[in-house]
Formats: sequence, C-alpha cells, structure tokens
Amino acid sequence: MKNYNVRLREVMETFTKRLFYNLFDPQESETLFLKQTFLEVAEKLSIANPETIWETFEEQFPAIREKLDLDATSFLKNDPASTCIEEVYLAYPGFLAISVYRLSHELFVLKVPIIPRMMSEYVHGITGIDIHPGATIGEAFYIDHGTGIVIGETSIIGNQVKIYQGVTLGGISVAKSLASTKRHPTIEDNVCIYANATILGGDIVIGANSTIGANVWITQSVPENSLVTYQTEIKIRPKKNGIR
Repeated sequence: MKNYNVRLREVMETFTKRLFYNLFDPQESETLFLKQTFLEVAEKLSIANPETIWETFEEQFPAIREKLDLDATSFLKNDPASTCIEEVYLAYPGFLAISVYRLSHELFVLKVPIIPRMMSEYVHGITGIDIHPGATIGEAFYIDHGTGIVIGETSIIGNQVKIYQGVTLGGISVAKSLASTKRHPTIEDNVCIYANATILGGDIVIGANSTIGANVWITQSVPENSLVTYQTEIKIRPKKNGIR
C-alpha cells in the first residue's frame, strides 16, 4: 500500500508552532532548525526546489511581522477587554490564527503544495478558526472570539475588517471543474460582520463601511455604507402566580 506520510502531521504541528515563536523572537539556531525541517518535509512530499522556496519565504519574515503588528494593534483598538498589546500576542486565539494564516499564505503564493494546509489545519484544531491559506486578507484584520469562523480559499478581505465568532465566508457548491474559479465573497474595507453571519458566493461583494448583523444569510451583494440585520420577534411575558 502507498505510504501517505501521515506522521508529517505531527512534524508540521511542531514546525508551525516554532515558526510562529521565531517570527517574534528570531534565533539563528531556531531558524536553522525550521529550514532543515522544511527541507525534510519537502523531500518527503516531492516538492521541487525547496532551498529556493525557503530562501524566498524567509525573506518575507520582516514584512509578515509588520502586517501582524498592525493586526495586533487592531485587536488592542477594537476589543475593550484587551489590557495591553502583550496580552494580544500572548493570549488571543484570533491573533494566533491570523499569524499562522499570514505565514501559510506566503507559502501558498509560492505554490507550495500541502504544507500551507497542514499549517492552517493545525491552528484550526487549537483555535476553532478555519482560514484557508489561499484567502487574501488586507491590513489590520480583527477577529473577536473567533470560534467557528470559516474563511474560504478565494475570499478577499480588505483593510480594517472586523469579524466575530461563527462567521462563514463560504462558497455555493460548484462542480469540481470550477474549482479554480472565485467561489467565496469579497469583503471591502472597514466592514464589520457580527456573530454567525453567513455570506456565500464568489460574485458577492460586501461594500465598504457596511455592518452585517448577527445571524444573517447573504447570497447577494450589499452596497457600501449598508446595515444588514435579521429581525425576529421576541415576546417577554410577565409571570402570573409564579407560572410562566
């Protein structure tokens, strides 16, 4: 039977964790370990030109760090519960998920197979946040709480976007032959999407400066500066003789 190298899952968990740490506290010995691990995994997966890929990837570390510092500042700005920037770096699962996304995305752009997905699935497992490495996400991205968020492969997210728990940026089912087409929505700058909203479809655009309320289901584009809400009737009745 064919060997599918399933033990690499554990190797990539360690690699991803230490890559995240090294991005913020770079050490020569650690960088050497990460490079060697990447080359060994690439060999097992028959990935061509791994040395060149790693060198190009490593050159992007300062730029990735700059983007993440902007993301962290957005967390501090938008979350009233955050007490300091250190808390964001050390304790926020949303920031960890974004960090691994930005690292895996660079490898995805370099057309590295499998490895970016293993990285994203590792952080998905520990945060409950599923961001495909192929998604395109702008500056100062903010995730609040985060559990249950799904961001599909061809999603495009602008700058200063805020997303709450349970949000899905998904695709409507298409034939396998259409896998290379845009299947997930575009979210323009300064959009806020509240908990459990679902936005589906590759031709859907949520216009800049819009607010998408909780629990809405969207399959058509929304103009700029819109407020989209889902209304339900709630009745509160007084108790009578202790019986509801």
